[in-house]
Amino acid sequence: MTAEPLHRRTALAAGYTDAELRRCYRSPGWTRLRAGSYLPPGDIDAERRHRLLAAATLPGLAAGSVLSHQSALIWHGLPTWNVPLDRVHVTRDQAAGGRRTRLLHVHCAPLPAAAVIAGADPAVCTPARAVADLARTVDFEQAVVTGDATLRARLCDSPDLRTAAAYATNRPGHRAALRVFEFLDPRSESVGESRSRVLLHRLDVPPPQLQSEIRDEHGRLVGRVDFCWAGSGVVGEFDGRVKYGRLSRPGQTAGDVVFQEKVREDRLRDLGWVVVRWTWADLDRPEAVRERLHRAFARPHPTRGTVLRAELPAARGVTRAGDEKPRGGLRQTSKRA
Repeated sequence: MTAEPLHRRTALAAGYTDAELRRCYRSPGWTRLRAGSYLPPGDIDAERRHRLLAAATLPGLAAGSVLSHQSALIWHGLPTWNVPLDRVHVTRDQAAGGRRTRLLHVHCAPLPAAAVIAGADPAVCTPARAVADLARTVDFEQAVVTGDATLRARLCDSPDLRTAAAYATNRPGHRAALRVFEFLDPRSESVGESRSRVLLHRLDVPPPQLQSEIRDEHGRLVGRVDFCWAGSGVVGEFDGRVKYGRLSRPGQTAGDVVFQEKVREDRLRDLGWVVVRWTWADLDRPEAVRERLHRAFARPHPTRGTVLRAELPAARGVTRAGDEKPRGGLRQTSKRA
């Protein structure tokens, strides 16, 4: 059951008394979002809690406050990873007056009309501006996770990000943001895959192809793999548990999907491919991944069939988070894998 916040002002208008409200929010399991806003017991993730905190905070802010940074990204329904969500972030178009409290961070920076969603209520920065600001203020890996997802959702493209960050040319973090923009790839399909790309980059292994299709000698699809080093006969797979839920079809159990994955991997090996897998835990153990990959690269692996590489999306499609998103096409990268 999803928890909904209880606002003192609304409750009093409905006839409740302060004494009744105190008995409620002092009960076990209740959480104080901020003064006058309380969350009853219930299942809630960090992203939804932050969205509720933002909704409770905005009415008390000065005019001209615009949701920004991670708060804007959460509002747009985009994923974050390990980004602090304890404060609501807003930006005001003024030269000074920024402040940070326990629950609020007010930034002061230029806010051209193009940086704000027209007619939105509440006022919120565009995905491009929010990613640009996030990339200036968090670690590379954190920014890549959300940046990949934003490009994948086709809410903006790389030129949009550079334009959105142009105001900060002489501000801290601008060069770090440009480095993030260069690295982003909409073919990363999950938080785990984006983190894997960062890990592979830091391990200094050859850049892999993303989302390649491997077909047998008769052109039949054998499998679509997360990472592919076609010249070495090696594929890499991020093995996140959520992946099996995403791959399941109506009526299938997780066990059915795991079995299908085993059959798929056996067929890849039969074509000569070496399959290297890693998990969420391995992302924090880079040396283990390095050793597996280096062992795989150290031996020649003649393979059969063809590899079709996923292309970058050619043009922007929908502009709202959650809508249908067209996928990029595929192109053959090797007649003989």
